[in-house]
Amino acid sequence: MRFRHPDGSTVHLAYCTNVHPAETLDGVLAQLRDHCEPVRRRLGRDRLGIGLWLAKDAAHALVTDPSALRGLRTELDRRGLEVVTLNGFPYEGFGAEEVKYRVYQPDWADPERLAHTTDLARVLAQLLPDDVTEGTISTLPLAWRTAYDDKRAATAHTALTTLAERLDALDELTGRSIRIGLEPEPGCTVETTHDAIAPLTAIGHHRIGICVDTCHLATSFEDPHTALDALTQARVPVVKSQLSAALHAEHPHLPEVRRALAAFDEPRFLHQTRTRTSMGLRGTDDLGEALAGEALPDASPWRAHFHVPLHAAPAAPLTSTLPVLRTALTHLVGGPHPLTRHLEVETYTWQALPPELRPRARAQLADGIAAELTLARDLLTDLGLKELP
Repeated sequence: MRFRHPDGSTVHLAYCTNVHPAETLDGVLAQLRDHCEPVRRRLGRDRLGIGLWLAKDAAHALVTDPSALRGLRTELDRRGLEVVTLNGFPYEGFGAEEVKYRVYQPDWADPERLAHTTDLARVLAQLLPDDVTEGTISTLPLAWRTAYDDKRAATAHTALTTLAERLDALDELTGRSIRIGLEPEPGCTVETTHDAIAPLTAIGHHRIGICVDTCHLATSFEDPHTALDALTQARVPVVKSQLSAALHAEHPHLPEVRRALAAFDEPRFLHQTRTRTSMGLRGTDDLGEALAGEALPDASPWRAHFHVPLHAAPAAPLTSTLPVLRTALTHLVGGPHPLTRHLEVETYTWQALPPELRPRARAQLADGIAAELTLARDLLTDLGLKELP
């Protein structure tokens, strides 16, 4: 979906396909048929943006076989779909029964991460619509914190500098400008937008910036205005933003609130949980750890890294951080010029919701994704953007 900003520029809205598990190119093509095109039809649009997730094997197949890449581009066009952004965070296995810490491997100190992201950039340069010259890719924020030291930090810095050089060369070769955004996430070396400023300033290349995920922003209790102003002041580009909402518990000391939270403690994904205290932010790596005993103070609200559907807040006594998304979006695209032109709804946890909330059929999932995109579209038009055909 495309929108005209009051300054005349085009803002793109997509939804991320990491909600549909697929590790191979055939699986990706099936996604387009079974999920993405039905969502587009529900929205009544001739064109729908999707933020493709390409696992390692799918990306490698595309970059080594030009005919396969042309075939994917043809299939996108045939189904009324367009790609301006990729989710390069998960490397493989995102549809596994247990993902947890595996999603942070390989990290930016591992040469496989550089190779994979280079593949993604080359693929995206060929998938961009004919009238679009800028593409974006989100990636993990350097590494999970526990295995990261000065030596690995230096290796990661070198890898990102090498990537920037490769993106410059790709631009010269194709005329397509691809940019990468580190995506701050709780528990990682770069947990907050503030944490991103130093490493990105050190790299100092306009092709390497930040991806602001509004669920992660909220989970870390960052104020959107403060965070985004600091990025602007530091001249760190917001490459893209993922529109998502976290789980919010206002009164985590109450037994009924804990019971409600326990329903979201599931085995597939990591649900980092945070609270604010007088001593600063406190947290656990997973929701179950927070609920078990006294690992996390409960005098103040808790927020958990669980991407809940944008249009359907959890039932009381829980809610979502949709207000943080609204505030962030106002700052991102509501001013005289957009801070980013690539927006991606990223609710990958539909099948990890409590059983009674999960879509029971493919059609229900398409209905839910279409409802999320409708909400996002309404937020954008309320900010003065005009939806384009």
